[in-house]
Amino acid sequence: MNKILKNKALQKFSFRLLVVLLIFFGVKLTINHGKDEGFFSSASLFYFCSAFFLVIHTWEINDWLIKRRLKKPNGLDIPGSLMVIAGTLAFLAPVAAGVYYLGLYALEDICQIPTDDKFMRFREDWLRAMVLGLGIMVFNILYFSVKQKKDLEQQMNLLQKEVMTSKYKSLKSQISPHFLFNSLNTLTSLMYEDRDLASDFVTRLASSYRYILDNKEEDVVSLEKELNFLDSFKFMMNVRHSDAIFIETNIGVSPSEFCIPTLSLQMLVENAMKHNFFSKEQPMYIKVYTVGKIALVVENTLRKREPLNETTQLGIANIQKRYTFYTNQEVAIENENGLFRVTMPLLSNKALNSPLLTVS
Repeated sequence: MNKILKNKALQKFSFRLLVVLLIFFGVKLTINHGKDEGFFSSASLFYFCSAFFLVIHTWEINDWLIKRRLKKPNGLDIPGSLMVIAGTLAFLAPVAAGVYYLGLYALEDICQIPTDDKFMRFREDWLRAMVLGLGIMVFNILYFSVKQKKDLEQQMNLLQKEVMTSKYKSLKSQISPHFLFNSLNTLTSLMYEDRDLASDFVTRLASSYRYILDNKEEDVVSLEKELNFLDSFKFMMNVRHSDAIFIETNIGVSPSEFCIPTLSLQMLVENAMKHNFFSKEQPMYIKVYTVGKIALVVENTLRKREPLNETTQLGIANIQKRYTFYTNQEVAIENENGLFRVTMPLLSNKALNSPLLTVS
């Protein structure tokens, strides 16, 4: 019994049936159509059935149009709401006219609607149906608008929690003991082999960690800063994996005019190194290049290897989540012809000064 009472479809139908009853009895009590038209007459039965049919179907059509509209970027803005009302009225107007024509003319003997002027009554009934239908549409749009705002607020709260989590996980993965341990091991070897190179390595390592610490609270940074950081990271990777990794950059835009999520380039390069086999005999080639002024691509040769530990798949997912705050364009992931390719939208510099998406 409790399951039946909690059924949303049943609740919706019950509410709409209640609205039909209120409309029917409200019209009957406030409008006098003739002494012979009682609550249980053929005419009353016709008006109840017609009200039930028109209200239920108009409401369903309005629901359908609203849900379609909500899938579009602007949602239920004023122009969108007017389009929904126009679409619903386009359904209601001819259907209501057809229903009342049947009752007053085609089924006159069955419905027995008392009237001295059929056309006048047809016009009154049709106009009343349009006004009541419009009232239902406005109420329905207001309901969905409030619901949409609440859903967006909940989504924003969830996204804000996710971005804080992703920032933490991103920072944790970048300043990992494993990465620092490997870098220090490389530095120890260099101190005995090439002190000048060791000095350069320390400078680049310090620069990398300074960049990470300085920008740990920033969700996006300029492409110029990311490329400078990648240059230091590339130097360290070349020292650690001499002739086994080649990172090439080809940037066809002014890096200072665009921005991307913080540490996304390092994340994608490390992701390529983590999931692929490479050696001096079979080196890995990583290319970072732009596509017009639209996107930044990170592409690497694909030689998959079995991970030693279960992969968390946080890297690319982290980047994808952060992009949802600034653009509707998606991060594209492709795997073809022995290449793994991640295409990220280039964000304008406005994103640097813009707060996270807010509900207005």
